[in-house]
Amino acid sequence: MRVLAKLVAAGVTLAALVVPSWGEERLVLGLQESGTVQWEIQAIRDLGLDARHGVTLEVRPLADSRAGQIALQTGAVDVILSDFTWVSAQRWRGSDFTMVPHSLAVGGLMVPAESDIEAVEDLAGRVIGVAGGPADKSWVTLQAYYAQATGGTLADDAEARFGAPPLINELLSSGGIDAGLNFWHWNARGKAAGMRQVISVADMFAALGLAEQPPLLGWTFSEDVAAGKEEALKRFLDASFDAKAALLSEDAVWDGLAGFMGAADDPALFKQLRDDYRAGIVSRYDPDEVSVAEEAFALLARYGGSDVVGDQTELAPGTFWEGYRK
Repeated sequence: MRVLAKLVAAGVTLAALVVPSWGEERLVLGLQESGTVQWEIQAIRDLGLDARHGVTLEVRPLADSRAGQIALQTGAVDVILSDFTWVSAQRWRGSDFTMVPHSLAVGGLMVPAESDIEAVEDLAGRVIGVAGGPADKSWVTLQAYYAQATGGTLADDAEARFGAPPLINELLSSGGIDAGLNFWHWNARGKAAGMRQVISVADMFAALGLAEQPPLLGWTFSEDVAAGKEEALKRFLDASFDAKAALLSEDAVWDGLAGFMGAADDPALFKQLRDDYRAGIVSRYDPDEVSVAEEAFALLARYGGSDVVGDQTELAPGTFWEGYRK
């Protein structure tokens, strides 16, 4: 009953409490109902990639990322989207979760078009709105970048106000904050409304010495699921990468997605969301090439501590699934 209460409180529907059978050629995905991941899932369906690869996908709607983690931990779903720091922390605690990268998309620091903030050095004495909380990885990365650029401590030099992504954009447009650090799709909406990006988190990572953008977000599942549903899982991952390739190169694939994007009547917003989404598409995966993720993890551990990465300061072995490559 305690497990049931946790799932219901987290926003998992009662239908999602049915634990899937490992013998079926079916994969149960637990995904945030309003998340941008739905764009890829819809592309898979529109292109018939699930049928082409011989996998049946059942999508269970979830309230948020925490609901997804609970659903995965209780076996209510096979696969969720989660970040590599959570997977690593779980593995260090003895769980067998692992992942395959899904997206490289990250946010950035936004300001009004007329703002005099041109670089992070200009943030001293300003008010910064941050989507999420103090353990948000973009906020930790911005602090690391600010420290490198100025030698100072951003949390001491500026005032941070934490809130939900829509609120950050609203405060930025109304003058309630001087700068906003938000998720990429909310920044895309800001750009379409005339706001200006000072620097992306991807560029911060590059300036901090990472050779390429680390895969922060991935398809996450247990090694038990990988063993019991290996064929279905690999077929789904093949469909996922095929959808990514189509979304990257074929404009026509996007024609039926405008409604899902909330941009059906706004061509400028549609284009901005499409182009920014494409910038974060993962086009290949080799589980032997994890050095950039290890570097990003070490950076987040140094500046964010256990609140961000858990108790360990190194990426747990097996965080990225070795049973698949693309």
